[in-house]
Amino acid sequence: MNSQALLIVDVQIDFCRGGALVVPQGDRVVAALNQYIAYFRYKGRTIMASRDWHPINSKHFKTHGGLWPEHCLQNTRGADFHPKLKLPQETVILSKGMDENKNGYSVFEAQTPAGEPFKDVLKRLHIDTLFVGGLATEFCVQSTVLDALQQGWQVELLTDAIQGIGPAACRAAMDMMLMEGAHPMTLMGLKQQEKQHV
Repeated sequence: MNSQALLIVDVQIDFCRGGALVVPQGDRVVAALNQYIAYFRYKGRTIMASRDWHPINSKHFKTHGGLWPEHCLQNTRGADFHPKLKLPQETVILSKGMDENKNGYSVFEAQTPAGEPFKDVLKRLHIDTLFVGGLATEFCVQSTVLDALQQGWQVELLTDAIQGIGPAACRAAMDMMLMEGAHPMTLMGLKQQEKQHV
């Protein structure tokens, strides 16, 4: 069983062009992530995708004292994955932000549709390395990466498949993730690295 997993963070309609909480140029990660998906499928590795799945009365929203406009409401189109993201049927879907009292930035707060916590999924599948891409760099990606590192997982940060909201905040988030032990990775770099180990 392969110990590596691709983790796609929150590539949802509401975070992309025309959505309720747009990450500027968020759509650009889709093509890159589709290439990672194809590569991980070819290699027989686990693919996971997280989604914000907020209740209407979430304290995450401005209307209830939070920072954000309403977005990714449960069972709405905005909460769907980007229509061009080619998630295979076997993708492990992870929902987060369901607790109305929490922001739910980190995928370590997520669970499967059956209620299995993300951390338990990783242990059950014997995953030791996460390849993380998605949206947004300085919020859900950063929170997830830092939690993973703190809890003992190795993280490969897919620098060609992440996008954030503010350039300065993104740079600070990148610096923090790398300082804490994440490794910068690109698809070309991954393929070259694996070719050398054949």
